[in-house]
Amino acid sequence: MTTAYRPALKLTPMPPPPFRYGILGCGNIAGQFASDLADAQDSVVAAVASRSADRARDFGDRFGVDPARCFGGYAELLADDTLDAVYVALPNHEHHGWSKRALAAGFHVLCEKPFTLNVAGAEDLFDTADAAGLRIMEAFMYRCHPLTHAVVDAVRGGVIGRLRLVRASFCYRTSRIGGNVRFDPAIGGGGLWDIGSYCVSVARLLAGCEPEAVHAAGHFHDTGVDDVAAGLLNFPHGVTASLTFGMSVQADNTLHLGGEDGWIQVPVPWKPPQRGAAYVVGGQTPPKQDLAAGGGGPPGPRTVAVDADAPLFALEADAFARAARSGGPLPVTRADTVGNVRVLAEMARQLDRQRERRS
Repeated sequence: MTTAYRPALKLTPMPPPPFRYGILGCGNIAGQFASDLADAQDSVVAAVASRSADRARDFGDRFGVDPARCFGGYAELLADDTLDAVYVALPNHEHHGWSKRALAAGFHVLCEKPFTLNVAGAEDLFDTADAAGLRIMEAFMYRCHPLTHAVVDAVRGGVIGRLRLVRASFCYRTSRIGGNVRFDPAIGGGGLWDIGSYCVSVARLLAGCEPEAVHAAGHFHDTGVDDVAAGLLNFPHGVTASLTFGMSVQADNTLHLGGEDGWIQVPVPWKPPQRGAAYVVGGQTPPKQDLAAGGGGPPGPRTVAVDADAPLFALEADAFARAARSGGPLPVTRADTVGNVRVLAEMARQLDRQRERRS
C-alpha cells in the first residue's frame, strides 16, 4: 500500500495583542501621542483620564477611546486592570507622584520629560520600578526616530572627524501666559525644564559622557520663570555644547555638530517627520571672507534622507512596548535620565540664583 506524503502542518504564531496605554492628562502632548498611535504597530490608546470627565470624553471622542474608559480622575484610570502601561502627560511637578502611583498599581510607565525635577525623585522612580519588576522610561520621542540613530552613527563613525562642538536651539514664542503651567515657577515652569531638556539630552547623547562643567544664564519673565536662557556644557575629550532655549523668542530650532574635519546640520531634530527627515553633511569650510577673496572652497554639502516606518510618537510607544514585554534595552536608560535631570537641576540652581540677585 502506498501512502501519500503529507507535510507537517505549520502553525503561524498569533501576534501578541496590542500594548494598551492609558493616558494621564489631555494636553497638547497627549493629543500628539494619541494621534500618532493610530498608526502604531504594537500599541493602542485604550483609556484616558483628566480632572474633568467632560474633557476626558472629548479627548476620547477625538481618538476613538471607549467612552467607558474616559475617566474624570487619574485614580480611576489606575484602577483599570485591562491596561499594560500608563503614559504620564501631566505638568512637570506631577510626574513623580503619578508615575509612582502608576507603578504601585502594577503598570509600566512612559513619563514625559522632564522625568522629575530633582535627582532624588528620578532615582526613586527607577528603584520603585525595579522592585516591582516593571519598566519606566522618560519620553524623549526624538530618541526613537531613525534620524537620531543615523546622526549618532555618523558622528561615532568619524564622518566629521573628532566632534568638538554641539550647538542646539529649541525656542518658541507664546502669548498665552495666564493659567499656563510653563509660567509658574512653583511647579517647574520655565523654558529650561520645558524645552531646554531636549538640548541638554542631545548634547549628552552626542558627547557620549557627562559634562564636567555646567553653566547657565537667562532672562526672567515677570512671572519669575526663565523665558529665554542659554547653557554651556564642557565635556571631557574636548567637546563643548552651546544651548539656547526659550518661550518668548524665535530661533531656527536646529542641531549643529562641528567636527575637526566637517560638520552636520539637522534641520528638524526634535520632531522629525515620518517622511522627509534628513541631515546635512559638509566638509572643511574656510571662513567666508577667505572664500570671498577667491580662496576656493570645499565640495558642496550633501543631504542624507532618513525615513521612518511610523510617526514619531508611534515609534516611541512601540519601542517602549517591545522593551517592556521582552525585558530588552530601553531607548532612554536609567543612567541617561538621571544624568539629564542632574544637569538640568544644576542649571536651574544657577538660574534661580541669578533671579534672586536681580529681584
